[in-house]
Amino acid sequence: MKKTCYLLLWILCLTTGSRAATLYIPMNADDQNNHLKAYGIAFIALKSGMTVDWLINYDGGAFAMQQNAEVERLCRLRGVDYNIMSDAQYSGVVSKIADPNYNGDIIKLEKPPRIAVYTPPSKLPWDDAVTMALTYAEIPYDKVYDDELLSGKLAEYDWLHLHHEDFTGQFGKFWGAYRMANWYIEDVKTQEASAHKHGFKKVSQLKLAVAQKIRDFVAGGGYLFAMCSATDSYDIALAADGTDICEVPFDGDGMDPNAQSKLQFDNCFAFKDFVLVRNPYEYEYSSIDNTTTRRSTPDNDYFTLFTFSAKFDPVPSMLTQNHTTTIKGFMGQTTSFRKDNIKSNIVIMGETKAENEARYIHGEYGKGTFTFYGGHDPEDYQHAIGDPPTDLSLHPKSPGYRLILNNVLFPAAKKKHRKT
Repeated sequence: MKKTCYLLLWILCLTTGSRAATLYIPMNADDQNNHLKAYGIAFIALKSGMTVDWLINYDGGAFAMQQNAEVERLCRLRGVDYNIMSDAQYSGVVSKIADPNYNGDIIKLEKPPRIAVYTPPSKLPWDDAVTMALTYAEIPYDKVYDDELLSGKLAEYDWLHLHHEDFTGQFGKFWGAYRMANWYIEDVKTQEASAHKHGFKKVSQLKLAVAQKIRDFVAGGGYLFAMCSATDSYDIALAADGTDICEVPFDGDGMDPNAQSKLQFDNCFAFKDFVLVRNPYEYEYSSIDNTTTRRSTPDNDYFTLFTFSAKFDPVPSMLTQNHTTTIKGFMGQTTSFRKDNIKSNIVIMGETKAENEARYIHGEYGKGTFTFYGGHDPEDYQHAIGDPPTDLSLHPKSPGYRLILNNVLFPAAKKKHRKT
């Protein structure tokens, strides 16, 4: 048995050694000054047809690829730290990670995902952390919205992001505070016009149809990533299929008085047994979100990433790669998820134990996967409507933003199934 293991390891080292020399991008706290740009370098390498090794649980989740003059030039241009390793040096890294007693693995990234961001064409007074991360990392993406999704355009993409969106048809529940604001009035008009154009009487019906298109995309093998209010409002919309959960200010008639009992939790991706918030003045959809009852303050708000077994749980291991396991918390319309409302099959990857809440979760649906990340902007604790966007050049090492970019690269991985 020992001889067989040594032989396999020797073959692996020989195969790795054929690359001549390795361009190695460390991702630990001390040796990398621009973690976020490093993801863009990996993406460009994939776009050029190269294979990228993602060293899971090693050196902060380092990247390695065949030495390439153009990639080196881009690293220097973008301020990404790298080393050139000899065959023997990189074989030593491979040997260490291959050791059964070492909690690490090497994931082959092979094909860059085709990326779409679900975002309205009209300008609204808030930004999107994911589009900012993609732009800063210089990773290309397309913008799509209801017209594109309803026409079947999602089939052209591998990865879809949803952010500060309301799939319940309640216009973000901004009515109580912003019903006289020009941007809110215009948004309502635009959404209602879109619903009528697509043959729906109400915006809630339009958004349900869009949510179902997204569900089918994931079921067919797509990767879904959502933040902030797109996380809980999405599941609420699926649960409320066929039931009016909108009060008079949102659709002109009252909520079904039996709406709560008619919710179909089996339709949901991640959540269960939640209670709807009926008050139109309250800036909340349901009991899923823990924003209003949590006791954390800006000074002590942190969440912890779980360390998974890389060789047995490759997917959550990829999604939690970072140079720290403690992440500074940040708020959003949906900040965090009450554990009591999370389905038992969902993997909790980041949590605040003191609040009994999850901040970062993952699951499978059909042939695809979804990841929900609570909060609005990892480098702006309480981003308010109208605030300027975050300048990521001031936060190039952001661990909170790294979690977003882990999800962007994750679909490029050669498929590995969970062993647990």
